[in-house]
Amino acid sequence: MNHPEWGITSDHFQLPEKILQFGTGVLLRGLVDYLVDNANKQGVFNGRIAIVKSTDGGDAGAFHAQDGLFTTHIKGVSQGKPIDQYLINASVSRVLQSNADWEAVLEAACQPSMEIIVSNTTEVGIQYVEENVGAGVPASFPGKLLAILFERYRRKLPGFVIIPTELVVDNGELLRSIVLKLAAFNQMPEQFIQWISQGNRFCSSLVDRIVPGRPKNLADCWKEAGYEDELWIDSEPFLLWAIEGDAGVAQKLAFHQTDDRMLIAPSITPYREQKLRILNGSHTAAVTLGYLSGLNTVYECMQDPHMRRFFETVVKAEILPTLENLGPQVATFAADVLDRFDNPSIEHKLISITFQQSSKMNARNVQTMLRYRESKGLLPEMMLLGFACTLLFLKPAREHDGKFQGQRGDQFYDITDENAAIFAAYWKSVAKMGYPEISAMVREICGDDRLWQTDLNQLPGFADTVTDHLIGMMQNGVKEYIIHHSKVL
Repeated sequence: MNHPEWGITSDHFQLPEKILQFGTGVLLRGLVDYLVDNANKQGVFNGRIAIVKSTDGGDAGAFHAQDGLFTTHIKGVSQGKPIDQYLINASVSRVLQSNADWEAVLEAACQPSMEIIVSNTTEVGIQYVEENVGAGVPASFPGKLLAILFERYRRKLPGFVIIPTELVVDNGELLRSIVLKLAAFNQMPEQFIQWISQGNRFCSSLVDRIVPGRPKNLADCWKEAGYEDELWIDSEPFLLWAIEGDAGVAQKLAFHQTDDRMLIAPSITPYREQKLRILNGSHTAAVTLGYLSGLNTVYECMQDPHMRRFFETVVKAEILPTLENLGPQVATFAADVLDRFDNPSIEHKLISITFQQSSKMNARNVQTMLRYRESKGLLPEMMLLGFACTLLFLKPAREHDGKFQGQRGDQFYDITDENAAIFAAYWKSVAKMGYPEISAMVREICGDDRLWQTDLNQLPGFADTVTDHLIGMMQNGVKEYIIHHSKVL
């Protein structure tokens, strides 16, 4: 089978299987499978992927019918320029269903060419479940992995480079500890238990790419492309895959050579930190302002001149200066983040981002505000405005079906925050909505150690500035306040 127009020749279908991938989800297809396919087409990695699917049915039949081929449509903005690119991915050799094809899974894992295991089984997938891994097909992902490792060990084959991509901090170390605990529970040979750690590399990793997956207008996409594809996925241009590893890991993962956005480093902490502070932190600072201004998505915020300016100032002027110690790549990442927010192909709803808003504010932005104050001797004005608007967003208008609800215009929204009752009690305690009463409430909130990792009243002027913003938004409306207060913007 030759498709030179897609960069695919019959040789691609003869490449050995080098990767065992747990999961057919769109993130793995849009990230890992994309990187492998790109390298194969440049003659670098020269290996294919065997996928293990835990559930029956689904897209396994489509993979078989399409010889593993699928389209990745990359749409969005990169370095300020629009991207619209169709790629045919030929990295997947086959899909095996773990329940129906378990013996085939074990045989695939024990091929001499198989060197790498990747997974994305959601955060729930990396959990310890006590089970007998020798009695049929293990139920959990760590159980399946342990059974595979034991079969590999029994046949005296080398171990794997194992890379989980689940969104859990130190996911590689977590997976390793669960597998070892499960091996002990199963009373497996001590030499094998030692081999798990000594003969395999469990690498923590951080993934970042928005892959919306199957488009709503799929029939229109088929018509434009001139063919039908049941496995079609959409993806943003940006990607990041940071993996903790050394030169030995890099040698096995040779496909990293064709994309400098796949990073192998002794520590991925700097990449996790930049994502938390810049991407997640700017979301948290801006989301309630955008939503209470009447906007509904991140993209709509970027089309609004005032919210765009807010985003740009928070990222460039307030967050970036606190991350200079992470290296020069941080500025590039910040520019990429703003491009991602400006992607019309991604519908990122603001109300969804407000989930656990107060906890996110504590985890993502409090430390940034402290660092900014320490380095500049000033308060980050935009972030304080976002903090104030968070308090306004968490002001309940009513309690409905056991949930606190806020109000935007004539609409009510659920306050999905584990601290909702705490904020409701603060707002209920305010007898009058005058400055003294609001100021006292803000000071109590800022000093509440149930909410923040530090007493924010220790930052000179913090509570007063938040109070001014909060009262201004309550009196004028959020949208008007943002528009008419140039000293803030």
